[in-house]
Amino acid sequence: MSADSLLDALDPEQRAVATALTGPVCVLAGAGTGKTRAITHRIAYGVRTGVYRPASVLAVTFTARAAGEMRVRLRDLGASGVQARTFHAAALRQLGHFWPKVVGGAPPRLVEQKATLIAEAGRRVGVGVDRVAVRDLSAEVEWAKVSLVTAEDYERAAAAARRPTPAGQDAQAVARLMAAYEDVKTERGVIDFEDVLLLLAAMLAQRGEVAEEVRAQYRHFVVDEYQDVSPLQQYLLDQWLGGRHDVCVVGDPSQTIYSFAGATPHHLLTFGRHHPGARVVRLVRDYRSTPQVVDLANRVLTATRRPSDPVPLHLVAQQPDGPPVRFTAYEDDEAEAAGIAARAARLIASGVPASEIAVLYRTNVQSEAFEQALAAAGVGYQVRGGERFFSRRDVRDALVLLRGGARSADPDVPLGQTVRDILTSVGWAAQAPAARGAARERWDAMQALVGLADDLVAARGDVTLADLVAELDDRAASQLAPTVDGVTLASLHAAKGLEWDAVFLAGLSDGLLPISLAQTEAAVSEERRLLYVGVTRARTHLEVSYAASRTPGSRSTRSRSRFLAGLWPGDRVRLGARRTTAVADPEVLERLRGWRARVADERGVAAFRVLPDVALEAVAAAMPSTPADLRHVQGLGATRLREYGEELLRVVADEDDPDVARSARTKLR
Repeated sequence: MSADSLLDALDPEQRAVATALTGPVCVLAGAGTGKTRAITHRIAYGVRTGVYRPASVLAVTFTARAAGEMRVRLRDLGASGVQARTFHAAALRQLGHFWPKVVGGAPPRLVEQKATLIAEAGRRVGVGVDRVAVRDLSAEVEWAKVSLVTAEDYERAAAAARRPTPAGQDAQAVARLMAAYEDVKTERGVIDFEDVLLLLAAMLAQRGEVAEEVRAQYRHFVVDEYQDVSPLQQYLLDQWLGGRHDVCVVGDPSQTIYSFAGATPHHLLTFGRHHPGARVVRLVRDYRSTPQVVDLANRVLTATRRPSDPVPLHLVAQQPDGPPVRFTAYEDDEAEAAGIAARAARLIASGVPASEIAVLYRTNVQSEAFEQALAAAGVGYQVRGGERFFSRRDVRDALVLLRGGARSADPDVPLGQTVRDILTSVGWAAQAPAARGAARERWDAMQALVGLADDLVAARGDVTLADLVAELDDRAASQLAPTVDGVTLASLHAAKGLEWDAVFLAGLSDGLLPISLAQTEAAVSEERRLLYVGVTRARTHLEVSYAASRTPGSRSTRSRSRFLAGLWPGDRVRLGARRTTAVADPEVLERLRGWRARVADERGVAAFRVLPDVALEAVAAAMPSTPADLRHVQGLGATRLREYGEELLRVVADEDDPDVARSARTKLR
């Protein structure tokens, strides 16, 4: 493949990315717009044209799976030798190389779990450390470290970030625990994952010979998912760059969904300030989803966008028309799970592979109902975020057999047949077991290995069993599991970066999405972005649902998510004298914000405690003129209606007549 032929498969914007080989480049890439294709072709084009030496390029991303996928694509494009790793994997490799020279001896042992160390630190400072507390405190320590917040600065930083205090502890107690945690690690001679980045960054900043060696090695940097970098990761990237500007960053502010863990789109949004003259390329052609899915995705972001939010990319669908998005309200969670299982079964019967169907939800505890419903419907499934594929004992046993078989495999027997013959002894058969359970799960895993062998043959032609084993070893290192034939159950966070032919977005009620823990306007905005990520996972079929109650026969206390206001079929609101979809009146919204600021000041509370932005925007879109109108506005509960209803009507009408106020008060009661 020639250098120029690499560009033939790219659209004009992707080609602009691929040919911008030097200097700072910022790629704003919407969901489904081919960002990985653009950046891998950019690297391969740079290698083919001689601008890059493969070993001089470092591409970093956020998951081992994404890094593994990038390496596979680069290899297929003829750019083997390029380093594609996660931040932590790249840093750990460099730290291991320099530690004996700089410090002496082997690096400290890396601990993968903080629980034991956090528990010991808690005991030392008198902080309660039950299992839930340990989990929450571990997460808070991680947030502080990736945010470059020390124990001494924690109280101030946590207050500024409006962090909820974990495990019922006050900020002073958490700060004491953080200091004790560092002491425990030092005494035991261990480091955690955040230390890997901190130690390497410090080494690069303080030791000129180390920085010189790394910067001589790596001349060109690519950072994927740049909207999710933490201050710590940005600090390390700055040390790698050393003031240079040969860096290409790729991201989408509308897909920032990990702020709770320290991720921030700030660095993406301000890239041009730190890299003057940066070239900005926008990828908006959506090759993944039908126009129906793309339209809903665009509307989710723009329906009630806050003025402070970055302007989202407007996706332009490239796929042909598909079925309309389905919206369903169920009576309870059990009915919702059963309904989705039945719909999934019908899709499978119509020809959609089970592996191309996903059920996505906000919290992991929601998965149980769908597991039971799918099992009852006879539909296979896999829970993403459960036991990792390569950690399964039956998969490990299969890999041992395949390695042994590679030494004596008959070259005249097709790879697919060889793999089938070997795996027959560990649960594979030509027909899947009829019943669900352990036997079916084992068969699904073996069938995934068989399918991978067939895919390799189809893609590369003459492939040996040794090649398959090497592929599996590489995938195991990257946790890039082969496809298992079953409906995927996953949280919205776990679904980031994935896609399916059919997606069910379940449990879309207020309290679940946005989750009740989202108490600030920024947190609610992030929940909206999470819904956007969920919508954009679907290629063709998208179904949106919520349940009015939790259990059969219980009172219907739930309302559908405020994010669906104006998007649900038949959900129309008043705008002037006509009926149309929800659009906030800017003048009314400005008056409402002024009213809210006065009320918040009088009561000495934050503005969002009076009413969040989404509620103000819904009121400004609905333009209610009567108490009955106001009751139909999403995001206003009974308490707020009683407390603020009359004032809201007055502000909307730009009316200060006390008689109007008295009339409204009577009717709202």
